[in-house]
Amino acid sequence: MDAKDLDRYQQLLLAKRRNIEAGAIGTLGAAGGATERPADVIDQAADAAQADLQVHLHQTDSHLLRAIEEALARIDRQTFGVCEACQRPISAARPEAVPWDAPLPRL
Repeated sequence: MDAKDLDRYQQLLLAKRRNIEAGAIGTLGAAGGATERPADVIDQAADAAQADLQVHLHQTDSHLLRAIEEALARIDRQTFGVCEACQRPISAARPEAVPWDAPLPRL
């Protein structure tokens, strides 16, 4: 993979990271809306479901951010686009589809 390709993937990864971080900030602001009036059982159940969903989304975003950081590190080490197990170049289609995913060898 040449320097132009690596720069393009780096820009894609940085944009994805900014997008996730911006979404996380918006979700944190929306999650803090406590009401003054006592909620009925249905409202409490809906609030609990919403809180569970927010936790799940945060965990998913955390995993994705970690994968993006690892991909950016591979770009810095100039090992992006190379299978970590066999050290052979991977198909160009894989980083196009999911540039933050670490390639695994084919079995």
